[in-house]
Amino acid sequence: MTSSTRIPATEVTGVQGGLVKAVTRRIFGRVPESIGVMWHHPAVFRALMALGRKSESWHRLDRDLATYASMAAAGAIGCGFCLDLHYFMTHHRGLDVAKAREVPRWRESAVFTPLERRVMEYAEAMSATPPAVTDELSAALLADLGAPALVELTARVAAMNLSARANVALGIRSEEFSASCGLPPLAARPVDGRTAA
Repeated sequence: MTSSTRIPATEVTGVQGGLVKAVTRRIFGRVPESIGVMWHHPAVFRALMALGRKSESWHRLDRDLATYASMAAAGAIGCGFCLDLHYFMTHHRGLDVAKAREVPRWRESAVFTPLERRVMEYAEAMSATPPAVTDELSAALLADLGAPALVELTARVAAMNLSARANVALGIRSEEFSASCGLPPLAARPVDGRTAA
């Protein structure tokens, strides 16, 4: 495979590297190129993975809502890797794959509830530069979700911004995880001036 990243992947080595390779082969069937890119600085890789693992223990926000929010943020930023990875993980966690597939075009899709739409609107607004979250949207979500879930939603979107912006800057693109498990392609985002996913 020819590298499409801005920093060529390096070999994932050492005891920790061996563990990382074993785990990723078990999950994905191979070692993703993105890990080799991040392995140039293993401490950064470990810190980012630790944040991801810790966020998996958060449980005040519904899992589907958390997934839609992460995917909407990734789409707003333009991180195909993140969108594909979350779609793949949705399938493996038994979440609503049909809805997850529609996240890139959530505004036009008829499958989402008003709450799901507000969550994705919030994720996109947080991901804008500068952030475009309004008092009205925050108040509606506070009423819908309660304070703990809204704090979790905010933290999840912020974490996705960290990952997605790093991936885009490094040239890390989709590695087609979802195709490897037979999922239909993600819906295409309409071309209307918003960032393409």
